[in-house]
Amino acid sequence: MNIDAITVGPNPPWDVNVIIEIPQGGLPVKYEMDKASGALFVDRFLHTAMYYPGNYGFIPHTLSDDGDPCDVIVLNPTPVVPGCIIRSRPIGVLKMEDEAGGDEKILAVPVDKLNPYYTDIASYRQL
Repeated sequence: MNIDAITVGPNPPWDVNVIIEIPQGGLPVKYEMDKASGALFVDRFLHTAMYYPGNYGFIPHTLSDDGDPCDVIVLNPTPVVPGCIIRSRPIGVLKMEDEAGGDEKILAVPVDKLNPYYTDIASYRQL
C-alpha cells in the first residue's frame, strides 16, 4: 500500500479517510502500519483482556502530539480487514494517556453513504 497516495479525505475534518490497522473486536494485539512501506507489523502483544470496541486506525497525512498520525476508532457493528480504508465522520475525542503522555483517539462513524444508521449522530453522547 502506498500511503502517500491516500488523501486525508474528501472534506476534512468532516469526512476523512481512516486506514484500519485493527478490526473491531480484534484480539489483544497492537498492529502498526509502517508509513514508509505500507506493511502491517505486530507492534506488541497486549497483556490485558481487552478487545477493540471499533475498527482502529489512523488518518493519513496528519500528525498528533505524540508524533504519529491521528488515531481513530471507527464505531461500526462490522469488523473490517486491516489495511482497508473507511471514509469516516468524527463525532468526538477520547482523551487517553500512554507511557509517553497524551494519546487522544478520535471517535468517528462511517459516512452516511457507507452506513446510514449514523446519519443523525452528531456527537458521541448520542450513542
